[in-house]
Amino acid sequence: MRFDRLPVTVLSGFLGAGKTTLLNHVLGNREDLRVAVIVNDMSEINIDATLVRGGEAALSRTEERLVEMTNGCICCTLRDDLLEEIDRLAREDRFDYLLIESSGISEPMPVAATFAFARDDGATLGDLARLDTMVTVVDAANFLPELTNGDELAERGLDQYEDDERTVSDLLMDQIEFADVIVLNKLDLVDEDAATRLRATLSRLNPVARIVPAVHGRVELGTVLGTGLFDLERAQQAPGWVMELNGDHVPETEEYGISSTVFRSEAPFHPGRLWSFVTGELDGGAFGQILRSKGFFTLASRPHVTGLWSQAGSVARFEPSAARDTDGPSGQELVFIGTHLHADALHAALTDCLMADGERLPSVDPFPAWDTYGIDDTCEHEHPELVAGAWATTSPARCSGGPRSAPCNAP
Repeated sequence: MRFDRLPVTVLSGFLGAGKTTLLNHVLGNREDLRVAVIVNDMSEINIDATLVRGGEAALSRTEERLVEMTNGCICCTLRDDLLEEIDRLAREDRFDYLLIESSGISEPMPVAATFAFARDDGATLGDLARLDTMVTVVDAANFLPELTNGDELAERGLDQYEDDERTVSDLLMDQIEFADVIVLNKLDLVDEDAATRLRATLSRLNPVARIVPAVHGRVELGTVLGTGLFDLERAQQAPGWVMELNGDHVPETEEYGISSTVFRSEAPFHPGRLWSFVTGELDGGAFGQILRSKGFFTLASRPHVTGLWSQAGSVARFEPSAARDTDGPSGQELVFIGTHLHADALHAALTDCLMADGERLPSVDPFPAWDTYGIDDTCEHEHPELVAGAWATTSPARCSGGPRSAPCNAP
């Protein structure tokens, strides 16, 4: 028997953004749609499911179904359970729509990838269900403060697995950049000017997402259900930083002070000068408020590896991306998005961090070591990690200590 593919909307958003309020609103105004709901919560008692079941939008026991998923996160430990539940609901062939409310600390991309995950028989969930819309709910009053504070999830007791080193900033950026629809909620808590600036900021971070204003999660049903907006390939290219690097320039929003700039160079960075820049000047305000920067870079001391530069709010990370041919260009490609950016000064500072022609390779590389998976030999010791422009000791990292042009020097 063939089944029509069940359309699915996934609700994401940080804790307290208003996902359950939005869910209740949608269920209370669902216009006779037969809706199944999967609610994911990290706590032992599934509070979100209790609200959905007991509120004004309580689901019918005969025509609709609520599935509760606890003690885990959809994007990680519960993928198998999620596959099983969606498969079962789709095969029942009695629902018009499926709503998935992910936990406040779930990343949306792995949830979306679940639909393309091949099972042992080669079939995918996408054969039965169709991911229709990825919705991210944003707390208008707290988004920017949360983005800039640099807290680690573990500091708040929100880590999902052992050695979970993600920050709130990382999570917020992931949720924004992968959304088809951004529901800008709690607008009653901010003034009109702040709301306008925040909307412009979100548009810059994800230019292709539809931004829907909301108070108490009240939105038109068609803005989050049946939009047909989700496309995996487009979603992977949607963030503003990707569009900028690809040359698809996003129109400026200078009236709100929000802009972007791209820095490119074929010269490698001097590790010491670049480290001084990212630990001091980058977050110091001299170039405006940099909300997001991302791209690819190379260090003169690590000629075999292209690095991935990723900064969200006050948190910056520098990780290996790919092996590279040392005979090719270094290829610095970095995009910076922020408010009141001083692009010329920023470019000048970055240029000062590049290796000069004929300059001797430095003997010290202060960047945390990269596990380069066989490019070099490795040794173990502790390294610092850059969080909010400060030093913080992390678990032992792996340091490339083999035939490199410069040794890795850990404090």
